[in-house]
Amino acid sequence: MTIALIAEEAGVSVPTVSKVINGRPEVAPETRQRVERLLHKHGYQRRTGHGDGPVGLLDLVFSEIESPWAMELVRGAESAAHEAAASVVISVLHTHAGPGRDWLERIAARRTDGVIIVTSRLSVRQQGQLSARSIPFVVVDPEGEPPPGVASVGATNWHGGLAATRHLLDLGHTRIGMIGGPPDMLCSRARIDGYRAALETAGVAIDPALIKHGDFLVNSGHDYGHELLSLDDPPTAIFAGSDLQAFGVFEAARQRGLRVPEDLSVVGFDDLPLSSSAWPPLTTVRQPLQEMAALAARMVLAMGRGEGAEARRVELATDLVIRESTAPPR
Repeated sequence: MTIALIAEEAGVSVPTVSKVINGRPEVAPETRQRVERLLHKHGYQRRTGHGDGPVGLLDLVFSEIESPWAMELVRGAESAAHEAAASVVISVLHTHAGPGRDWLERIAARRTDGVIIVTSRLSVRQQGQLSARSIPFVVVDPEGEPPPGVASVGATNWHGGLAATRHLLDLGHTRIGMIGGPPDMLCSRARIDGYRAALETAGVAIDPALIKHGDFLVNSGHDYGHELLSLDDPPTAIFAGSDLQAFGVFEAARQRGLRVPEDLSVVGFDDLPLSSSAWPPLTTVRQPLQEMAALAARMVLAMGRGEGAEARRVELATDLVIRESTAPPR
C-alpha cells in the first residue's frame, strides 16, 4: 500500500496524505480523519530508506507524574534507551483519557521511534491514529484491560496482593484493612482481588467496611487510614495499594497515638527506594518498575525495527519484601 493509492481512495492529493502521516497541521479535520481511517484500514507502513531510519527518540507518556513511582519508570526507560543510543522525551497528559490529537500531531512531526504510554487508556480510534502514522507503542501498567493487539507490560498485581495479605494472616491478623487505588484501574482491582483471595482461602470473612479506594497518593492513605482506624472494630493491620498510601497510614497512626508495628502493622506496594529508609522500614511488595519500563522501551524499539513484539502481554513477577512495619497483633 502506497501513499498514492491512499490518496486516490481518499480523494485527496499525495502531499495531503504525507502531511497527515508527518503530523503537519494544515489539513482539515474531516480530511485528516478520512485519511487516518484508510491508513489504518490498509495497514500502511512508512517505507524505510535513506534519511527515513530511526531518529533516536522515544516518547514516554504519563497521565500524571506526581510521585517517585513515575521517576522509577523514567530511570528504566532512559537506561534502555541509552543502550540503544536513543533519548527519551517525557510528556504529561494531566488526564487518564489517553493522548489527544494535539499530542499525536506533535510526536508525528518530530518522527519519534516509538511511544511508551503509562497507566492510560487507549481507544480504538487512538490506536488507529498511532498505527496510521506507523508509530509503534507499548502500554505500561495499563489502566484497563489492554485491547486486542496492543502490546503491554505490567506486574503480577494479583499475586502481590495475595502475598501481602497472606503475610499478615500468617502473623495472626484477621482484621486487615485494604486501601486500594481507583476502582476502575486494572492493577488496583487485581491487588484487591488478591487480598480477597487470601482472606477467603484462610476462612476469614471479608468485611466491606475494611476496603477503601484511594488514588495511590499519600493523602488518600492518610484519610482512609483515619477512617479505618476510627471503626468500632478497627483493623490491626492495613495493606496499602502503594508505598505512598502506606506512608499516609503511618502518619494517620501517629496522629492517633498508635505505633507501627506494635499497635498496627502496615504493608505497602511498589518498594520505592525510600521504603527501606522510612521509619520503621516498610514491608512492601516489590514491583519491578525500572525493569517494566526498560522492557517496554526494548519492545517498542524492536517493533520499530519491524521485529514485532512476540509477547503482547508481559507481566513481571512481584516479590514480598519483609521489613520492620509488620508484627503479630497485640
